[in-house]
Amino acid sequence: MSDPRVTSIILAGGQGSRLYPLTAARSKPAVPIGGKFRLIDIPVSNCLNHGIRHIWVLTQFASESLHRHIFQTYRLDYFSKGFVSVLAAAQSNEGAGWYQGTADAVRNNLRHFSHAGETILLLSGDHLYRMDFEKFINFHYENRADLTLSVVPVPRSQANELGILKMDPRYRVLDFVEKPKDEAQIDDFAIPPELREKAKRHEAEKTHVGSMGIYLFNKKVLMDVLEKFDYNDFGKQIIPAAINSCNVYAYPFTGYWEDIGTIRAFFDAHIALTTAKPPFNFYDQDKPIFTRARFLPAAKFSGSLIDSSIVCEGSIIGDAAISESVIGVRSVVGDKTKLSRVIMMGTDYYSDESGGEVFGIGKNCKIRNAIIDKDVHIGDDVRLENMDGIRDGERDGIIIKDGIIVVPKRVKVPDGYVL
Repeated sequence: MSDPRVTSIILAGGQGSRLYPLTAARSKPAVPIGGKFRLIDIPVSNCLNHGIRHIWVLTQFASESLHRHIFQTYRLDYFSKGFVSVLAAAQSNEGAGWYQGTADAVRNNLRHFSHAGETILLLSGDHLYRMDFEKFINFHYENRADLTLSVVPVPRSQANELGILKMDPRYRVLDFVEKPKDEAQIDDFAIPPELREKAKRHEAEKTHVGSMGIYLFNKKVLMDVLEKFDYNDFGKQIIPAAINSCNVYAYPFTGYWEDIGTIRAFFDAHIALTTAKPPFNFYDQDKPIFTRARFLPAAKFSGSLIDSSIVCEGSIIGDAAISESVIGVRSVVGDKTKLSRVIMMGTDYYSDESGGEVFGIGKNCKIRNAIIDKDVHIGDDVRLENMDGIRDGERDGIIIKDGIIVVPKRVKVPDGYVL
């Protein structure tokens, strides 16, 4: 059932430079995930599964493919009066164009939110999680909060990558700092012993409270703080300023949440999907993750050996061996090829057998610890194994980050190539 009290604003303008080259020609929320989805599908699906039908998506960087995906996927029916609508950064009489930060993006679009619900749910467009927004919203109302942050316990090693906070035993937020670099300040924000004992899931290595970048604002409070403070960013500026004048609470989230902002995190999150009981479940039939319907045929196998892997529809797999891998839509893998811990994003089209473009992986190849972006062609007898143990570098248009091979979109790897 639709919840008219809540309007969601998804901040999906991020460049995602740490995910380069996957973000060379697309924004981070448009990056494919799980073989057939895109990252933007996660927050939109979370909203739809919990009755939130009024959804604005704010976009900016390299947004064409993201716009196309949203328009092709989310067409809500007339009777629900719901919508998933895109607000792209654009020059107007009120502004010069590019958003200067998350808060600036919302401020530049306030005129669109005049008829929004009494509560605004602010989400990031590039995180992997499932969340019961109903519990989150109820927590917000029960505490009569002006602003509620969803938070998770994190180890000290991640404290400088997130917003971290102090809170009292009733979960009221006392202080907040975004991505602190000073070691003494990080120590000062460690969870006090009395709060650690109160936590239902006590994990010794998780010593700090980190913000998930998920916020619930009373609409009037949001309008007021954006007018009062001429700040550009929520985490760095608006949230710390609001603590002094608003009733701010922290909602303790205990489920799986991952900010897959680096190649290593992106790779590890995918490999985790291939396990028997993955931490993120795409197979929840009651609360599915939605994406664009492609009407593809089922995957086809010919003597293939598949172990602990995901193979998406439309794929054609020859007499190949695939383990701990995610194989995206329309993927083609040739005979005698071995893939181990490979994220293959698939293709937008099948190969043109009349002499046009050819996509997929050829015969007798050996590839491991690699991410292969969309519409790539890898010839026969290719070995991509990082034979020299390179940690970070580039060779012949192929990127290596944190020891993981990344073949960028539309790259062609010739027969017999060895890396």
